[in-house]
Amino acid sequence: MTGAAAMARVNADRVVRLASEMIGCDTRNPPGGERPVVGPLQEMLGALGAEVEIVEPEAGRPSVLATIGAGKVPTLMINGHIDVVPAVESEWSSPPFRPEVRNGRLYGRGACDMKGGIAAALEGVWACRDAGVDIPATLVFHLVADEETGGRFGTEALLNAGLIRADAAVVPEPSELQVCVAERGALLVEVVVRGRAAHGSEPAVGRSAVADAARITSALHLADFGVAAHPLLGSPTCNVGTIHGGTSANIVASECRLRVDRRLLPGQTQTEALSSLRDLIDGAGEFDYSVEVLAFVEGSELDVGHPFVAQVQRAAGGAPVRGLSLGTDARFLRNQLRIPTVVYGPGSMSVAHAADEYVEVDDLVSAAKAFAALYASFTGCRQ
Repeated sequence: MTGAAAMARVNADRVVRLASEMIGCDTRNPPGGERPVVGPLQEMLGALGAEVEIVEPEAGRPSVLATIGAGKVPTLMINGHIDVVPAVESEWSSPPFRPEVRNGRLYGRGACDMKGGIAAALEGVWACRDAGVDIPATLVFHLVADEETGGRFGTEALLNAGLIRADAAVVPEPSELQVCVAERGALLVEVVVRGRAAHGSEPAVGRSAVADAARITSALHLADFGVAAHPLLGSPTCNVGTIHGGTSANIVASECRLRVDRRLLPGQTQTEALSSLRDLIDGAGEFDYSVEVLAFVEGSELDVGHPFVAQVQRAAGGAPVRGLSLGTDARFLRNQLRIPTVVYGPGSMSVAHAADEYVEVDDLVSAAKAFAALYASFTGCRQ
């Protein structure tokens, strides 16, 4: 009954206040700069009796590491990012870094992605304390920089420094209060297509890079890669997002550039993904082109039958399992460290990164209750 007692002590006003304090800190990335939220986080975590450490692998790119109940076995980690995507203020109904509750929703940049999720995870600790529940595990919070641009100064830096150790982990990204066990990876590339310039009145004399790029676009966009659909993630996808080429309407274009977003299933490597792109391009014709990799993010998954999945589901009141079409820092924990990791949090990715981003206050409360129940009951998850 300790979990029920902790859940009953979740405080809606407090979780909104915790989230609002973080949202009010401008941590846009790019350009990158998480320092504004470090002070408030140190105060929040210090009030919970946490041992706090700041890790700053690059000037202005700090991550906040906190430990509660050090020495207990096992260790449960909460990994959440404190950077947010940029906001075009003219598109918002209210200033993006001035949190506001309207009609049961908390608005502000990061409300959904993912300062609201971090607040819910912290409120779970407060609820356990208020209920007098002794959490049987060590809780570790890694509140990290730089997730929005790949994690090089955040979770990846902590991984490379050997600072990540846990028996299980939750990433409170927006999941619509469902338990996410799988996510797609991504390969972002620029395809440079080269042609031969000529006078626009005689296009057959030259070779149009724009025309060739159009054929390549037709081959890539919405392509079928011949890979069996994943039960939670569906099939891999390809989107040609931008195209820029030519210099003037009266000149046959000598160059055209495409930006391509190729989404991958868990287990697919960068080499395999790149090869499949080239195969499609080469199958569409003979072109003079090159491909530059802009970014690569691995897909990842946890076996749906892993005991930790069921533990989180129980804490979340029987929440269903799902997959994510995008990537999170969970990939570092699952792939490199083999830490059983789920994504579970309030809010929906459909409003993440959007103007007037919000999270339902009821969802913050529900997530906080799930975290409280998980903390109160977590004694390990060995298979």
